Amino acid sequence: MEAKLFNSHESVFNHYVASHPNGDVLQTTYWGQLKAMTGWTPLPLAIVDNHQIKASALILKRQIPLPGHCIFYSPRGPLFSNQEALAKLLKAGQQLGKRHHAVLWKMDPALVYGDTHWQEIAARLQKVNSAANFDGVQPKFIMELDIRPPVDTLLTNMKAKTRYNIGYAKRKGVKVVVSKSKADLKLFYPILQETAKRDNFTIRSLEYFEYLWDCLIVPNVAQLFMAYHNEKPLGGTIAFRLGKRAWYVYGASSNQRRNLQASYAIQWEMIRWAKGSGCHIYDFRGIAGDIDPENPLYGLYRFKDGFGAKIVEYVGEFDFPLSLYGYPMWNHGFHLYTTLLKRKGR
Repeated sequence: MEAKLFNSHESVFNHYVASHPNGDVLQTTYWGQLKAMTGWTPLPLAIVDNHQIKASALILKRQIPLPGHCIFYSPRGPLFSNQEALAKLLKAGQQLGKRHHAVLWKMDPALVYGDTHWQEIAARLQKVNSAANFDGVQPKFIMELDIRPPVDTLLTNMKAKTRYNIGYAKRKGVKVVVSKSKADLKLFYPILQETAKRDNFTIRSLEYFEYLWDCLIVPNVAQLFMAYHNEKPLGGTIAFRLGKRAWYVYGASSNQRRNLQASYAIQWEMIRWAKGSGCHIYDFRGIAGDIDPENPLYGLYRFKDGFGAKIVEYVGEFDFPLSLYGYPMWNHGFHLYTTLLKRKGR
């Protein structure tokens, strides 16, 4: 086995990610190309044995205020086919980190909590303890829907209110369109701004979503959906798709005509699209780990639960410290930064 750094144009790296049961768009070079436009440097690292990849990690590198140093991050990685390959991948990443003066390698693989293979490696890593909501870089708790059953069965398995809202939107004339034009982003983005203001979260620029179109939608690993009523756009979503899995990633809904239940119609169309694309799992992405009805994020859980999705807990976020002195400095500075943000109410 040997370590190899791939480039953004070698399809064999993305093929391994797509064929892996835990593969994620965030571990492809497509995602690396997008992040390269926002200050990150993609480093697709893999362990190769007899011309076949046995473990991989899209490592994203970013400079930090500590002069001459950087951090590594592998969103929803690493991926591995066996324990030996994973151990060699971590060693190769550690050596790469030393060359780049990285203080840590952060990772949060899409492995179910309690995974025995990960537990053997986790002892070498530093567990990052985040709160039960969305404090981690990627959600620890997600909701997924098995979409292998027939369409009629999927509808039957939904909560009655969800099923009713899907039918109601259809009866009232809500139409969901799979976008074929990049220009539709200029319809989607103002609705996303409305949503962000209403629900108090931050969003990226329109330019970022234009980059996303080029890096993900053009190579067919993402898709924009728009919902209309009498030609008026009421909502938009962006879904990712890779291998046998699809993800609901971005969602926007207008403040107008909310009674038409366009959000339900667009989710149902995305589920049908994912199923028609050969996917087995539709991933609604994150929810809060605390699903107490008093939690402000409880409504998000109820919406996803209505479609019949089930909660999955992942192993969480881990740091692989790469610098004896730099890692404690990073932790102290990052803790101070997040504390200041919370005090400002951001």
